[in-house]
Amino acid sequence: MEEENNTKETMKIGFFRKVWNSILKIEKYPDMAAEGLGRAIGYLCKIVAILAIVICLGTTYQTYQMLQEGIQYLENEFPDFSYKDGILDINSEERITISEDDSYVGKTIIDTKVEDEATINQYINEIEQSGDGLIVLKDRVILKNSSITGTISYNYNEILNQMGITEFTKQSVIDYSHSTQVISLYASIFITIFVYGFIMYFLTTLSNAVFLSIFGYIATWLARIKMRFVAIFNMSVYALTLSVLLNIIYIAVNMFINFNIEYFQVMYVSVAAIYLVAAIFILKAEFMKRQADLMKIIEAQAIVKKEMEEKEEEERREKEKKERQEKDKKEEKQEKENGNSNGEPEGSNA
Repeated sequence: MEEENNTKETMKIGFFRKVWNSILKIEKYPDMAAEGLGRAIGYLCKIVAILAIVICLGTTYQTYQMLQEGIQYLENEFPDFSYKDGILDINSEERITISEDDSYVGKTIIDTKVEDEATINQYINEIEQSGDGLIVLKDRVILKNSSITGTISYNYNEILNQMGITEFTKQSVIDYSHSTQVISLYASIFITIFVYGFIMYFLTTLSNAVFLSIFGYIATWLARIKMRFVAIFNMSVYALTLSVLLNIIYIAVNMFINFNIEYFQVMYVSVAAIYLVAAIFILKAEFMKRQADLMKIIEAQAIVKKEMEEKEEEERREKEKKERQEKDKKEEKQEKENGNSNGEPEGSNA
């Protein structure tokens, strides 16, 4: 009955209580793992969702800052421009170059008057040498990123027509940036990044949980503890809690202060592995304690059983003794009755 009450209490544990237990109460891991695979996956989804929201908030804020700086640059320094029917026209006869230090996307070259492919290839070589960069032409943009090989080209028609944009001018862009309609832009950025970030980090965290489960299964085999793989997986999910929270802090801080922890991923996995191993050893210690208690109970039961057998044997002997005594009394009484019957005279001759 007590175990049933404990199980019901465990089933009522909320998300934030689980976060607390996962970090500070490792001995609760077996109880949380016993809730089942579905609850472990649900917990994983919630904590990854928090991570994705933090990334979205930081990215949306950075986008806001970038757009504000870009609008100021457009208003004060950038020449007039217009877009219509897939063609961008900037009122400048010479190319405009923005250095890597002043651009979020690397070296940027803007030239809507160039027609020569040789000149365009020269622009591509320039941004490839700098690592990251962007080329803005009259009909397309060419993007170079260090994470990809070569360059990627996007036609304006392919991008803007899908968004319902067919034409704009410099003034219309500035007016739009100061209107309430720009909120929908930030909302779409937030939703897009959230979906992408959630899927990416969920798959990454899930793969880490599977890796930890394999490691934990080996640890339980060495510790001679029989556990189902799904239970070890559930414990691995909770063991990743502190690592995920540290990752959230690392990403949040890194959005405002550019720094890099060289072996962060190694630390990420190591912390989770330490939590899982600690939970397994606590489980083994609890198992050994229960086994010792069970042996004591068995010994106590053996003593009680022996005492009960001795008592039953003593009662049986007492009963047999009483039965013999009663039998002896009956025999003695019968003998007396028989003796009196034989000693009585049959008649008198006097």
